Amino acid sequence: MRTILIGGLAALPLIARADTGQSGPNLHAIGMFLLFVGITLLITWWAARRTQSTHDFYTAGGGISGMQNGLAIAGDYMSASTLLGLSSLVFAKGYDGVIYVTGFFIGWPVLTFLMAERLRNLGRYTFADIVSFRLDQRRIRVLAACGSLTVVICYLLLQMVGAGQLIKLLFGLDYGVAVVVVGVLMLVYVVFGGMLATTWVQITKAILLLAGGSALMLMALAQFDFNLETLAQRAVETHANGWNIMGPGSMLSNPLNVASMALGLVFGLAGLPHILMRFFTVPNAREARKSVFYASGFIGFFFLVVCVLGFAAIVIVGTEPRYFVDGKLGGALVGGGNMVAMHLAQAVGGNLFLGFLSAVAFATILAVVAGLTLAGASAISHDLYVTVIKRGQASEAQEMRVSRLAVLGLGLVAITLGILFEQVNITFLVGLTFGIAASANFPVLIMAMYWPGLTTRGAIWGGLIGLASALSLVILSPTIWVTVLGQEKALFPYDHPALFSMPLAFLAIVVVSKLDRSARAALDRQGFADQNVRAETGLGISGATSH
Repeated sequence: MRTILIGGLAALPLIARADTGQSGPNLHAIGMFLLFVGITLLITWWAARRTQSTHDFYTAGGGISGMQNGLAIAGDYMSASTLLGLSSLVFAKGYDGVIYVTGFFIGWPVLTFLMAERLRNLGRYTFADIVSFRLDQRRIRVLAACGSLTVVICYLLLQMVGAGQLIKLLFGLDYGVAVVVVGVLMLVYVVFGGMLATTWVQITKAILLLAGGSALMLMALAQFDFNLETLAQRAVETHANGWNIMGPGSMLSNPLNVASMALGLVFGLAGLPHILMRFFTVPNAREARKSVFYASGFIGFFFLVVCVLGFAAIVIVGTEPRYFVDGKLGGALVGGGNMVAMHLAQAVGGNLFLGFLSAVAFATILAVVAGLTLAGASAISHDLYVTVIKRGQASEAQEMRVSRLAVLGLGLVAITLGILFEQVNITFLVGLTFGIAASANFPVLIMAMYWPGLTTRGAIWGGLIGLASALSLVILSPTIWVTVLGQEKALFPYDHPALFSMPLAFLAIVVVSKLDRSARAALDRQGFADQNVRAETGLGISGATSH
C-alpha cells in the first residue's frame, strides 16, 4: 500500500517495449510529447500577453468559468499516480484497491459544502488570506507559508523524479538532463504565463487524460462485450486469489491504519495549497461552487474508469506471458508493478495508443508541477515578502518580480532534489504530504472560517503542533524508520499520521485559544462578525479582469 501512490512517479518505465521487455525510445510517444509541448508553449505565449498584474499572475484575473476551473482542478488533482498507481493497485488487490481509490474522492464534498464559497469570498491569492483575515497578518502568514511550502516541496519532488524517469526513457537522455528539461519547461509556463497559462495547461491535460482513459476503458470492455458482470466473473476466475479479490483483504486488516489513511486523504485534500488556490481564479462564490461540482464529476468518473481498467487488466494482462519477466505468469511485471495500464494500452490499442498514453502521463506530471510551483511562489511573494517583510508596502511591480524570482528558486530546488533523490525510495512523501496538509493546514483553515473563538496564538500553536507531529510520526513510521533508515522496528506502528496528528492540532487550537486572554485575542474574536458577513455575502471581493 505504501508504494501505489508513486504510481509511475518514482519508477515510470512507461515506454518499455511490452513485447520484448526491453526499454527504448518509443517514436509514437516522442512525437506526441513534442506535439503536447508545442501546444502548451503556444498557450504560454498567448497567456503571457494577457498577464499584466499580480491579479493576472496569481489568479488568471479571476475570469475562469466554473466549468473551466472544474477541469483545471481535475487536471491538478489527477496525476500520473491516478492512472498508473491506482489501476495497478486494483489489478493486484481487487476490492481493496477500489476502497483505496474511493478515499481519494470522498474529500470533495468537504470542499463543496463547507469551503468552496467561503474560500472565494474570503481569499484573494493564497489560503493564508483566509486564515489571516481577522488574525495577526504577519505571524499567521509565516505559519501558513511554512505549511504550504512543505507540502509543495514534497509534491514537487515526487513529480520531478517521475518526470525525469519518463523523459530519460523517451529520449534516452541522462537522468539529470531529463530532470533539467522538465524543470525548464515548468519554469517557462509559470514565469511567463502565470496562472492563466497554468490553468489552460491543466485543462488540456485533463481533457487528454479523460479521453485517453475512457478510450482505453472502452477498448478493454469490448473484450467482454461491454458487460461488467462478465468482466467481474472473468477476473475472479483469472486472479490467483479467486473470489477473495471481491472482499476486504490485507490492506484493510489494520483498522487504525486505514482510519488514519482515510483521514489524511479526506482532509488533506482540503489543505493542499495548489488546490485551494484554484478557487481564487473564478469571479464569484457561485462559480467556485460550480468548480467543485464539475471537478467532482470529472474526477469521480475517472476513478471509476481506473477501477474498470484494473479489473480488465487482471484478465487481459494477467494471462499474457509477454508482460511478465521471463514469461512467468503471476511473477514480476515487465517494467515494474505500476506498468499495468501501459501494458493494457499496448494489448488493446497497440504501440500507437501506448505512445499516446505515455505522452498523456507526462502531460499530467507537467501540469501538476506547474500548479505546485505557482502555489509555492505565491506563498513566498505574497505572504512572506509583501506582508511580512515589506509590511504591505511593496508595489505591484516589486511583487511580480519577487514572484518570478520565487518561481525560479523553486524550480532550482525541484531540479536539485529531483537529481539527488533519483535512487531513494520516496514513497513516504505521499503520506507525509497529505498528513501535513490535514494536520497543519486544514485545522487552522476550517477553524478560521467557522469558529469565532479562534485566536492568533491558538492558530499558531495548532498549526505548529500539527506540522511537527505529522513530520515526527512519519519519520518514526515503518516507511522511514525501518525501510529507509534500516532500523529493526518502527517506533510508530502506522504508515499514516493524520489520525493522531490532526486531532492534536485541533486540540491545541481550542485549548490555547480558550486560555488566551491577550488584547490581540480580543481583537481576533471581535473580527469574526465582519468576516462572517464577507464569507456569506462576498461583499468587497475583487471582480474578474477583462483580458
